Amino acid sequence: MTNIKKDERLVILDTETTGINPREGHRIVEVGCVEMINRQLTGRTYHAYINPQFQMEQEVIDVHGLTNEFLRDKPLFADVAQDFIDFIKGAELVIHNAKFDVGFMDHEFKMVNRGLPMTEDICTITDTLHVSKDEFGSPKTLDYLAKFYRVDGLIDRTYHGALIDAQLLAFVYIEMTRKQSALNLSMGDSSGDEDSNAIRRLPVDREMLKVIAASADELEAHKKRLAIIAEKGSEPIWQ
Repeated sequence: MTNIKKDERLVILDTETTGINPREGHRIVEVGCVEMINRQLTGRTYHAYINPQFQMEQEVIDVHGLTNEFLRDKPLFADVAQDFIDFIKGAELVIHNAKFDVGFMDHEFKMVNRGLPMTEDICTITDTLHVSKDEFGSPKTLDYLAKFYRVDGLIDRTYHGALIDAQLLAFVYIEMTRKQSALNLSMGDSSGDEDSNAIRRLPVDREMLKVIAASADELEAHKKRLAIIAEKGSEPIWQ
């Protein structure tokens, strides 16, 4: 569990991109950040749409809803780089699957070619994907965490916009980092003097959960999808 220091400034960050691998020429098209101090959202945000100078496929557009036409008159990353750095400088960045976003950010910083620092030189980084692995035993998606912590209804996510996802991650992070003593670990309603935080054991004679194995066709489809991800230079988040 991450420890929050008094007056520590957090910036919850997300990006949207033209693809999954900057080495193939993919670029950032949107950056969204929200600020938090002492576990409270301050209302300060940073948000920018960016012209990637890259023609996006319809499959990518369907994910974040940003079209090539919409982005054509937006600033280049070089135009917003310094303002972006000024906003995140000295903060602890909170990112879900930080390897992806930081990889793109560092790639963009290098392309500006003005001697800009890399992300780890100006910020510390907390990856909530890794935090979720510690908490749940395996890494979980932002969608899973939002539903688990019951904050998924707080944000309209028709599209996965960067600022929208950063705001959702902020709510998830607040719930993920609550003090253990404040968690209600009981199931159902408590009554009388029973300790609501006591661990309740399931009966040993309970009905076992049914395990449904994947079919041969499903396993083959899964194998093909992993091969496509590998070809793009990425890897599944659970590895």
